Amino acid sequence: MIDISTLNAAQITVLGSAFCAMLSMHFTSQLLSQHLFYWKNPKEQKAIIIIILMAPIYAAVSFVGLLDIRGSKEFFTFLESVKECYEALVIAKFLALMYSYLNISISRNIVPDEIKGREIHHSFPMTLFQPRTVRLNHHNLKLLKYWTWQFVVVRPVCSVLMIALQLVGRYPTWLSWAFTIVLNISVSLALYSLVVFYHVFAKELAPHKPLAKFLCIKGIVFFCFWQGMLLELLAATGVIQSRHLRLDVEHIEEAMQNILVCLEMVIFSVFQQYAYHPAPYSGEVEKMLKQNKKNEWYDKVKRKIQGTVVQRCI
Repeated sequence: MIDISTLNAAQITVLGSAFCAMLSMHFTSQLLSQHLFYWKNPKEQKAIIIIILMAPIYAAVSFVGLLDIRGSKEFFTFLESVKECYEALVIAKFLALMYSYLNISISRNIVPDEIKGREIHHSFPMTLFQPRTVRLNHHNLKLLKYWTWQFVVVRPVCSVLMIALQLVGRYPTWLSWAFTIVLNISVSLALYSLVVFYHVFAKELAPHKPLAKFLCIKGIVFFCFWQGMLLELLAATGVIQSRHLRLDVEHIEEAMQNILVCLEMVIFSVFQQYAYHPAPYSGEVEKMLKQNKKNEWYDKVKRKIQGTVVQRCI
């Protein structure tokens, strides 16, 4: 047993973060095992598995960053890149999941007739590049897909460039802000396409709880990004200070971000239990299991009857 009273604040923080990361993995592994048990629709459930792994991956990466808190700037950039590249994949898979619910296939040019012709209402600043109102067709659905998938390309490319430039010592502050602006525009466009898609198909998607599913992703992205920006602002204005700690302000800021992410991923991994519950896929499997139990019962009754008949004949 560990005697907590003998530990210092840093050790307690690391242990607490480790516990949170393990809780997040525990809740996610529970949900993952349920989906694997009720494996009915591989196309949809593969996307769901990729999405629900987001919380434990964020928690694990943040915990690694906390263990090596005195790591270099390149190391922290790499950890952030791992999380954000996976975030890009999750956003794309979420849209693919929504397409699957609606039986839409862009590659096969399959768009149900009942959803064609619906109005898509764009808001500012998209109205600078698109008409305010457009009719839903194969082209516009493909455009929404491209707006989502561009982040899957932009995020890894920016990550590689950022790490490479830091390693060669050519990464000034203005370039860091340039990458931040590009990535914000890219992720905003991807999330915007998901919001537009939800508004157009809210009625058809209602049985699948799309808002809860989307909030799981949006919440993780929102908290990680904006709390990171807030911590950076607090560090820049001198609210976060090194004081008696042996870490500089930048490393303290990274540590606080990692601790908060570990805590938040527990909440999101629990929320995912509701949003991505395997109930829609368990019906057929449960029916099959009940049928098997019924067949086993009939077999037992049949064997008993046969045994009784044989004994009487003897």
